[in-house]
Amino acid sequence: MSYVKPAELVSTIVDAGASKVMLSTRDTLVRAIMGGALLTIAAAFAVTVSVTTGIPLLGAILFPVGFIMLYLLGYDLLTGVFVLAPLAWFDKRPGVTIGGILRNWGLVFVGNFIGAFTVAVLTAIVVTYGFSVPPNEVGEAIGHIGEGRTVGYAEHGAAGMLTLFIRGVLCNWMVSTGIVLSMIAKDVPGKIMAMWMPIMLFFFMGFEHSVVNMFLFPSGLLLGADFTLMDYLVWNEIPTVLGNLVGGLVFTALPLYLTYARGASPRTPRGGKARRAAATPAPAPAQPALDVAVVANTSAA
Repeated sequence: MSYVKPAELVSTIVDAGASKVMLSTRDTLVRAIMGGALLTIAAAFAVTVSVTTGIPLLGAILFPVGFIMLYLLGYDLLTGVFVLAPLAWFDKRPGVTIGGILRNWGLVFVGNFIGAFTVAVLTAIVVTYGFSVPPNEVGEAIGHIGEGRTVGYAEHGAAGMLTLFIRGVLCNWMVSTGIVLSMIAKDVPGKIMAMWMPIMLFFFMGFEHSVVNMFLFPSGLLLGADFTLMDYLVWNEIPTVLGNLVGGLVFTALPLYLTYARGASPRTPRGGKARRAAATPAPAPAQPALDVAVVANTSAA
């Protein structure tokens, strides 16, 4: 079957998490750089589609192409390793330590930022003809996104910060679900369909993705948007990273692991002994004279 059942799926996810933690520094960085680049060029594509057509839903429908490409190629996102690496630690895989997980997260963060920032610079060049003219309508739209998602939150103070954090949580609930679903099918069309749904949802809902933001906000700064680097870090990137971490762990990793983890054995509920006895057919008495003994034995069970 091309469908991977949840119990088998969790074993696959744990294996993937262990391999990510044990990956060399060079390979981790290369895969993270390419993951960040492919995802963010798809974000630039989605903004372009939304602006030129005036149909934001169409941009959201098409955005998952970047996510699909990077995961079919085995590249990495910070939002993904937030889920995969801890699951390997929960499962007590040999060699997987807290230090190893933090190293993996740090390298993937750096790699994603390099890839995203590279795309930001290239995009800024394209929409300004090498910074020789003001940004076109796509560049202006990117700048407005950066302003709305930094100073826009700051205007609401603590309520804005809470909203930003929750949007980060909801984002990686969906994105990490897409990552998990990428392993739920064994054929490419099945993987694509499974990944498409949650990624489209998060993008259209305006949730906050730390890697996408590594492209949007540096692009905005390069294009002259009205916010600062500190606005970006305090009023977007840092709270978004924390929200993405919580969302992936609490809403994706832990529920799957707790109910489907490999080696988990069913627990006997309260009254289980009595229910097992009730579920087991009582042997029919061979002779009427044994009725009393059978009843006594059944009661004792």
